[in-house]
Amino acid sequence: MRRHIRTYTARHEPSGQVLSNLKSGAGAVLGIGAVGGLSVATGLPLLLAPLGATVVLLFGQPASPLAQPANIFGGYLLATVVGVAAAVLFPGLWWVAAIAVGLAIAGMLMLRITHPPAGAVPLVALASPLEATTLFPTILIACVSLVGLAVVHHRLPPRAQYPRQIPLD
Repeated sequence: MRRHIRTYTARHEPSGQVLSNLKSGAGAVLGIGAVGGLSVATGLPLLLAPLGATVVLLFGQPASPLAQPANIFGGYLLATVVGVAAAVLFPGLWWVAAIAVGLAIAGMLMLRITHPPAGAVPLVALASPLEATTLFPTILIACVSLVGLAVVHHRLPPRAQYPRQIPLD
C-alpha cells in the first residue's frame, strides 16, 4: 500500500535553482501584466484563463516541446478555429463543447502542435459572453506578446534557450 501511495505522490520534475524559479515567476508576472495592460489599451478581453497556463510553460518549462512557438501559435489557432466554428454553427449546445475540445486535441496531436492550454479555447468560445469571432485577434495579440516577452526574458541571466534550436542537417 505504501509503495502504491508513493506512485501518486512522487515528484517527477527535477529540482530547480531558486534564482531560476524566481525568474520564472517574475516572467509570468511580466507576461500576464503586459497582456493585461494591452487589454486595457485595446479594449480586447486579452486576460483569458488559458493564457495563465501558457505562461507556466513559456516561463517555467521553456525547453518543453509544448512551449515552443509553433505549438503555441498552431495550437491556439487550431483550437480557435474549432471553437469559433462550433459556437457559430451550434450556439448554446453544451455538448458541442465536449466534441470541440476533442477535435481540437486530436487535431493538435495529428499536426504535432500540441499546446495543452489551447484545449480550453473551445470552452471559451462556447461558454463565454465574448463574441466568438473576437477570439482570433485576442488570441493572436496575446500569443505574439507572450512569445515575444519569453524570447527576451530567457536571454537574461540565468539564461535559458528559447525557442529550442533544431539541428540543421
